[in-house]
Amino acid sequence: MKIAAIDGMGGSIGNQIIRRLRDGLPDDIHIIALGTNAIAVNNMMKAGANRGASGENAIVMTIDEADLIIGPISIVIPNSMMGELTTKMAESIASSKAWKILLPLSNPQIEIIGTSNDPLPHLMEEAIKLIRKKMGLPEEVK
Repeated sequence: MKIAAIDGMGGSIGNQIIRRLRDGLPDDIHIIALGTNAIAVNNMMKAGANRGASGENAIVMTIDEADLIIGPISIVIPNSMMGELTTKMAESIASSKAWKILLPLSNPQIEIIGTSNDPLPHLMEEAIKLIRKKMGLPEEVK
């Protein structure tokens, strides 16, 4: 399975996502760090991604390799992340046939009703359970 973790700005959310994926999933999972900029990718690579790339063209060209896309909900919102996430990036991510897990993290202009305000570690626990279930793995983490 190939997982694309996407983030922008400083990449701290992507770093946490990849660390949790590495802790909770089998070692043979291939993680691709895709960032809106090189700093974000660098921070995600430090967390254990197999490879990474940054920028609009890299995201548009690489996203269809993924079986699963994970990141904050802003990755499908054009001009989010203070304008770093372009319309073309958002469209290619949203249009990908890959299964998507979007984390309901805050975006100043958007309120998502019906979600909890759980911190990222709790959201990632739920994401890992969901991924493991989809992969046919037991719920417990390694």
